[in-house]
Amino acid sequence: MGDSRGFLELRRSTPQRQPVETRTRHWREFYAPMPGDELRAQAGRCMDCGVPFCQSDSGCPVQNVIPEWNDLVSAERWADAADVLHSTNNFPELTGRLCPAPCESACVLSLIDQPVTIRNIEQSIADRAFRDGRVVPRPPRRESGRRVAVVGSGPAGLAAAQQLRRAGHGVVVFERADRIGGLLRYGIPEFKLEKSVLDARLAQLAAEGVEFRTRVNVGEDVTAQALRREFDAVCLAVGAQRARDLVVPGRELAGVHQAMDFLTQQNRRLAGDVVDPRRAISARGKHVIIIGGGDTGSDCAGTCVRQGAASVRQYELLPRPPENRASSTPWPLWPMQLRSSHAHEEGCERDWSVATTAFSGGAQGDGDGGIVRALHAVRVETQPVDGGRFVHRPVRGTEYTTKVDLVLLAMGFAGVEDTPLVRGLGVHEERGTLVADASHHTPVDGVFAAGDARRGASLIVWAIREGRDAAAAIDRYLAAAPSVHH
Repeated sequence: MGDSRGFLELRRSTPQRQPVETRTRHWREFYAPMPGDELRAQAGRCMDCGVPFCQSDSGCPVQNVIPEWNDLVSAERWADAADVLHSTNNFPELTGRLCPAPCESACVLSLIDQPVTIRNIEQSIADRAFRDGRVVPRPPRRESGRRVAVVGSGPAGLAAAQQLRRAGHGVVVFERADRIGGLLRYGIPEFKLEKSVLDARLAQLAAEGVEFRTRVNVGEDVTAQALRREFDAVCLAVGAQRARDLVVPGRELAGVHQAMDFLTQQNRRLAGDVVDPRRAISARGKHVIIIGGGDTGSDCAGTCVRQGAASVRQYELLPRPPENRASSTPWPLWPMQLRSSHAHEEGCERDWSVATTAFSGGAQGDGDGGIVRALHAVRVETQPVDGGRFVHRPVRGTEYTTKVDLVLLAMGFAGVEDTPLVRGLGVHEERGTLVADASHHTPVDGVFAAGDARRGASLIVWAIREGRDAAAAIDRYLAAAPSVHH
């Protein structure tokens, strides 16, 4: 490694956030870039650990060769570091911003000290590569004559599309929304991912020959049968966007919304779209409760603060996690422990072991019975049952009611949406995911599945890995199968 004693002599440092009062007044990213010499020093903390668990599946699903590019950064060989990084990861500028960094939890150094700042170094390598003009189109040297349809333009679909195009296949990405990017475009707030970063990568894919078709609801605008006739293979990267709902009295009241509807609207506003005032969801001046303690809930909290909410609270059904790694998730596993995001220091209060039992409302709402004005809840105890499952039992006498003007449901995703495309292709769904074998092939010949659609809602790094693996499987399939055009 660049500095054999770096992990002993240097302390971990991370980029500085803008002060709360500054960053909550705008929608841009708010981390200050680290100077090159500081990045070089941080990369020098990487140990010659022998077995780098950071790049195992539990640490990095895309299997980034992390020690290698840390060593190159330590030697200031930024261009070589970018080449090594891109050899395993199509979109490191995205994972460097959005991945929760299981690689750092699996870092050997974390056994005795704070881990290497892997994610920040990764983003810095990618951002510098763009800034220095090193991210250029890499079109294929020869054309295969085969065509592949990729349905869905999230990270899995985009990774599959780029890999397939570079293998020489004609690739068309279908997206039912008006812009490419899936949840990257509309589900991730601008302050976590400025869309200019996404657009720069999409420009590379387009220059390589990937064709994008937006506003196409495959299965309706283009039938499943027409898709099979036009393309030699189909990759379904449609995500798992069926949001979990909360079935309690008062759910129908105006002011109770799914988190993704709220986040999508705000991203559209920032993109210059005009939102119908009758359907607008705004936190300005309102008391907001977010139900769900994950990243989506945190994204909602940061958005509510920037919109000018009067108060923001985030409720979680599960108990408060421990401050440090729980014994049930030993190294190098992703630890169960308390995590706080930027939103929680911006004015979002949190509470755990809370179950919502009902909503009640007042007059002058758009929903049946008016607009939500109160949330009714009870404290719960979480207890294990057979099969590794848990039940949440109400605690007698802990019922309470609290004022609320806006409720955002951020309870995760239940699986793939039931669409005409899935039904038309005859692809089976099981427990919310599309049935596919280890090579991503569904029981329908020539139809593959990747990303959240195949494995369930997961991390962006898993989506990219799925897209790359599916592309490799499709490439093998096309090499052995006759073309539909002959």
